[in-house]
Amino acid sequence: MSKMVGVDVGGTFTDVFVLDEATGTAEVAKVPTTRPDQSGGFLDGIGQQVDDLSTVAAVVHGTTAGTNALLERKGAKIGVITTHGLRDVLEMRRRDRPRTWGLRGDFEPVVPRNLRLEVPERTLADGTIRTPVDLDAVKAAAQELIDADCKAVAILLANAYANPENEAKAVEAVRAMWPNDHVSCSSEILPEIREFERFSTTALNAYLQPEVSGYINRLDRALTKGGFDGEFMIVQSNGGVMGTDTACRLPIRTALSGPAAGVIAAGHIAKTAGFENVITGDMGGTSFDVALIAKGQSMLSPQTSIDFGMVVRNPMIEITTIGAGGGSIAWVDKGGLLNIGPESAGSTPGPVAYGQGNDRPTVTDANVVLSRIDPESPIGGKLDRLDVDAAATAIDTHVGSKLGLSTVEAAEAILRVANSRMAGAIRLVSIERGFDPKRFAFMPFGGGGALHTGAILKEVGIGSAIVPRYPGVTSAMGCVIADMRQDFVQTINTLTATLDTDALRDVMQRHIDGGMALLNAARSRFEARDIVVELDMAYVGQTHTVAVPLPVTVDGTTVAAPTIADIGAAFDAAYQATYGRLLKNGTRRVMNLRTAVIGRRPKFDLTTLAPKGGGVDAAKTGTRQVHFGDTWHETTIYKRLDLPVGAEISGPAILVQPDTTVLVDPGLSARVDTYGNTIITRDEE
Repeated sequence: MSKMVGVDVGGTFTDVFVLDEATGTAEVAKVPTTRPDQSGGFLDGIGQQVDDLSTVAAVVHGTTAGTNALLERKGAKIGVITTHGLRDVLEMRRRDRPRTWGLRGDFEPVVPRNLRLEVPERTLADGTIRTPVDLDAVKAAAQELIDADCKAVAILLANAYANPENEAKAVEAVRAMWPNDHVSCSSEILPEIREFERFSTTALNAYLQPEVSGYINRLDRALTKGGFDGEFMIVQSNGGVMGTDTACRLPIRTALSGPAAGVIAAGHIAKTAGFENVITGDMGGTSFDVALIAKGQSMLSPQTSIDFGMVVRNPMIEITTIGAGGGSIAWVDKGGLLNIGPESAGSTPGPVAYGQGNDRPTVTDANVVLSRIDPESPIGGKLDRLDVDAAATAIDTHVGSKLGLSTVEAAEAILRVANSRMAGAIRLVSIERGFDPKRFAFMPFGGGGALHTGAILKEVGIGSAIVPRYPGVTSAMGCVIADMRQDFVQTINTLTATLDTDALRDVMQRHIDGGMALLNAARSRFEARDIVVELDMAYVGQTHTVAVPLPVTVDGTTVAAPTIADIGAAFDAAYQATYGRLLKNGTRRVMNLRTAVIGRRPKFDLTTLAPKGGGVDAAKTGTRQVHFGDTWHETTIYKRLDLPVGAEISGPAILVQPDTTVLVDPGLSARVDTYGNTIITRDEE
């Protein structure tokens, strides 16, 4: 078994990357995503490049099943058992509003109020049990939820992070009578202070369990039936991978897993090519996802909101998403303003040019009308030819006629608005966080990202871009590259001066032992095992914390206790770096301990992707008229995968390949590096 397979399911296409470690070769596939069951496209994509599943050592999957279920509110019917008086925590949230300046706002939690049941019990914030849990009431509540046909249940008891005893007893009682394994417990999923975030994360985990576990189990059975006997793993939102057992138990960790895999691949590709600072732009059929990698490290956020009121407190790669994908629909509002998205044509019916029933123009249709996409060679193998006339009619009807523009002018307007929105997302993750985008390279990927490279460089002021060898399947490649990672958290909530360092060490050791056990149970080969420990700390009186890397010494898998002095010095360094100053006489507080146990999976040599031989003239296929700005340009067309290392191309040019189209605008130049990447720069630089 020498093949590694990465599969990323997007809103429009399912991407497959197959690495044969024995031959050092890679193959890619892009097929339409199937709905509502994504497993069809998953298996079809693998089947296009793998004839015999018994030759596959591992399949790693970046899935949107969980994300889609949350966004579309298509999770399971679930119930909640909570402490008396806390049934409305999920609905009250932080008393925020969908529109900050609006006087009204509606929010419906994923669990209706009649299925949020209360039981007598009380654990205090210091861990003292004032009222033992009433197990008879717990069993009665569980039976009521079973009778209501709930498919999963979340146990959410007050202050269970401080002492899980009451919650553990309740969970044991419920699991003994619940008809399936879908019982989520807050002290197991997020033993961390702040009631709403803990409740929300656990409830959403229960909401996803039936859907995600069913999906994963269907894939697992289908792979096994096809002869697969390797390891099946799922990408997490933190950029690591986990086994299917963990994914079925903790599906909340799969939210945004596909985009996370893309960022991991982008970081590896960029660092190998000599770029430590990169802003990624993943443009698929539905969205444009932006992330920032500084000094070779992607940014991790401890919390995100999948949608308003749906808060997930779980380490995630920081990704900003806007509705500006290839399938995003262009429309003119009542005020006569042109908008892009957030509604998308998706894979079905798709852009107008696909000829499957949609009559509203998309970003892809604009690129087709301007001849930036070859209608005779659509990606994804879904169609033999794109319908240019239908795309032009839709643009004229829905945009041009309403704005007094010709069809070509309307198509250019659609792209300008889309590019402006993308540039805004890039500024959001860079300038507004203190990073100068001019010190970064832009890495476009996804099926449509490389079509907009020139516009992004111009809009944001970035000097160069690096287009991966297979940009259309970069997230699928990231599945193959990603390390195995397990994250743990535990609230400490004590002053630094009174911190029991031996007790802190014991918690760290418990985390490390749990993480190592999961790594040992995996069938993957690891080049190294790393342990990363951080404390969430702040001065007393502050709400927001800073992440403080903890200087710990690990002998094998046994961790030594840190000293109070070391913790204080680490906090000062982290706080100074974040805010530029320290608070004199400030009292420090340790809120949470976070531990990550990482198994470093082998990385394949990216030179295997580089072109072998060939020449620039041999890669040239002809020319065609392509519209840029306000005029048509005679543009040279190349087969990108046939361009040799060192090839230099001056714009305007189009580089075509099966998974995407790379646009080199007038005033830009492109060069193929030793890894097969295309480096695009502005001529004046």
